Amino acid sequence: MKTKRKVLFAAVFLVASNIMLTSTVFADRASQKNGRPTASSGGSVRAMVEDQYTMTATGYAVIAVQRHSNPAQQRLMAIRAGKMDAYRSLAAQVYGQHVNSTTTLGDLIVGSDVFRARIEGVIYGAELISIETVGDDTYAVTLSLNPRVVNDLRKLYLKYSNQFARKAS
Repeated sequence: MKTKRKVLFAAVFLVASNIMLTSTVFADRASQKNGRPTASSGGSVRAMVEDQYTMTATGYAVIAVQRHSNPAQQRLMAIRAGKMDAYRSLAAQVYGQHVNSTTTLGDLIVGSDVFRARIEGVIYGAELISIETVGDDTYAVTLSLNPRVVNDLRKLYLKYSNQFARKAS
């Protein structure tokens, strides 16, 4: 019985490692084809600095949940909230997200699953592309960042990230 388990485990391991190797090869080819680094191609923030593409992000906000009695003011506040959501999304694209996750198990049943995400960064030079209504009660605000600005932000991050890391520790 133990021999059968070992053989089965070895077969599953070989199939899984073959799939991972194949996906890595395809990801590397895709990375070379489109010029953008991927996680499996060893792409890092330094490699991303050379990337030349415009980033866009859309933020959403519901009008009715804005805390004001005047409907016109609620709409303006929703536009502002949608714009801030779009800035947050741009920051995540430029700098990435720090994700912290905790899962607890009891009797092999998930007791709780907690995810936290944190984004820190500076965004400047974003261009307002559109403010549109989605349905009757939501605004969608779209912003974009010029490739030159994206490169500047990433270079500044690389230049000062070591200093920030030292201060934090």
